[in-house]
Amino acid sequence: MSQEILSKLNTTHIDEISSSGNEPDWLKEYRKNSLSVYESLPIEMSPLYNKYTDAKKMDPKKVSLSTSTASTIPNFLKKRLTELENEICIIQIGTNIYKINISDDLKSQGLVISSISDAIQNNSELVKKALESSNSKEDRFTALNNAAFNSGVFIHIPRNMILEKPIHFLTCLSEDNISTISRNIIFADENSKATIVQELYSPKTESQQAYLELLNTNLQANAQLDVTTLQMMDQHAVTFSTRRTDLAQDAKINWYSGLFGSMLSRYKIDYFLNGTGASSNDSEVIFGNNEQSFDIQTNVNHESPFTEGRVVEKSILRNKSKSLFKGMIRIKENAAKSNSFLSGRSILLDKDAKSDAIPGLEIFTNDVKATHSASVAQIDEEQIFYLKSRCLSHEEAERTIVEGFLEPLSRKMSFQVRAWIAYLIESKWDNRELTINTDDELTKFVEVEETRYNEDTEIEQHYKYR
Repeated sequence: MSQEILSKLNTTHIDEISSSGNEPDWLKEYRKNSLSVYESLPIEMSPLYNKYTDAKKMDPKKVSLSTSTASTIPNFLKKRLTELENEICIIQIGTNIYKINISDDLKSQGLVISSISDAIQNNSELVKKALESSNSKEDRFTALNNAAFNSGVFIHIPRNMILEKPIHFLTCLSEDNISTISRNIIFADENSKATIVQELYSPKTESQQAYLELLNTNLQANAQLDVTTLQMMDQHAVTFSTRRTDLAQDAKINWYSGLFGSMLSRYKIDYFLNGTGASSNDSEVIFGNNEQSFDIQTNVNHESPFTEGRVVEKSILRNKSKSLFKGMIRIKENAAKSNSFLSGRSILLDKDAKSDAIPGLEIFTNDVKATHSASVAQIDEEQIFYLKSRCLSHEEAERTIVEGFLEPLSRKMSFQVRAWIAYLIESKWDNRELTINTDDELTKFVEVEETRYNEDTEIEQHYKYR
């Protein structure tokens, strides 16, 4: 298939994508309408955000697109793929689905894990519902993805299904420097419960390579999802992710994000609490070094009464890295008795590191609780001095302060997620490769986190020798 650079994206390339997937007419029209919107929108819709954003670091003249990419497995990823052989998983390399592993028993119960192209043919109603929920006019990169997605993943968890083991969703950019535009859709039906782990990788490259993602998550009544996103891409790559989550009555989602890689990471995250009693819990950990830039926008929209939202973002920034946190709580007229909290906090480990936080509230009704906070501070030299006086080196003192900074956030995570994030922070601090291979070192982190907050174990040990 022919290649095209993003700056010259046109209807010919869109037609080529549609033809290669044998797409229905409604989708072809949807793509073309989105392309016209994409060409008319600025990089940032808000003049305030435009003042701070680094989204222009992605150079459209350097981003190459194609309907097909190389399917070779990067060497650094082979060990991780071996570990996932017996897990429920879907693995995407570039635009290709490398592997889908799902047992016949789960298939017979209705669990669907497939490529987006297969879902368009076999689950067209759910795909169409997800596409229609994304308004291209809201954001330039939403329009781009709706117009030009060339790959993607579809997961459907049927009614009443409770999955004991997580679904692993692993994506790696291809080794031919071609960028990927991925349209990912997750549906959780009524009373279902599942855990999803998303891992994002890219090979080392000297040119700019982009992963552009639009992820729709839809939870029906009383469904529950625990999602972990770990972004571990090479620092020459660019990540643009737009996520929209819709929650029906009493649905709950816990989403943990650990953002460590990429030269530029731009995340636009929206939660729509549409049903009474719906709740979302969003926790984001960022660790930047060198000249990395992280641009995070998280919005919680309370559409119904008795809904709860919680967003906590924490950034650790070294060298000349930057973070921008834009958060908004919107409580609509019909959302009385709602409770929402939004927090963005950054700790700067070097004088050239920089962070900005722009939290906001829009409240259109009475009898609600809504608070927001933001703080940006350099590391406290008095704390460093105190810890050094206790025989810690300067670096050990910094690590201890960072641990304490993340501690309140860590308590909300499962021991496995805490172990992954602690391991990645340790790896990045020591300039090691960013992967979560389950080797002996990571196993030690898991063992520590399993017992870290287990107060019952401490009591048992206390009485054991009495």
